[in-house]
Amino acid sequence: MSARTKARKRALDILFQADVRGEELAIMLATEAKRAASEPDRQASWLYARDIVDGVIDNRDAIDEQITTFAKDWSLQRMPAVDRALLRIGTWEILYNDEVPTAVAIDEAVELAKEFSTDDSGSFVHGVLARIARSS
Repeated sequence: MSARTKARKRALDILFQADVRGEELAIMLATEAKRAASEPDRQASWLYARDIVDGVIDNRDAIDEQITTFAKDWSLQRMPAVDRALLRIGTWEILYNDEVPTAVAIDEAVELAKEFSTDDSGSFVHGVLARIARSS
């Protein structure tokens, strides 16, 4: 598993926990930063996870607007928390990270959805992210 794939899992965990617990992302990120300081062997995945979460924090309104626009008949609140977090990660990578090819951002989000969410989540995440990518 690549460092970026591990980083996406870490970012997913941070976004998911903040959402479910109703805590601020910045607080969850700070907590994870303390843990990461004691895990130097995981530094590569931590750095990109932090970039993702910082990017979601900095662009959350625009990211959520894109998701809401392209998630046909689904409000953010109605989505499973895992799907919501994965869509935020994928949207950030598509719109704000030129280093990640769009197809990779979509594929990674879909694979994580298949692993951690519902049976229908992979196709849902793929559809929303593909529409966002086509519009950008």
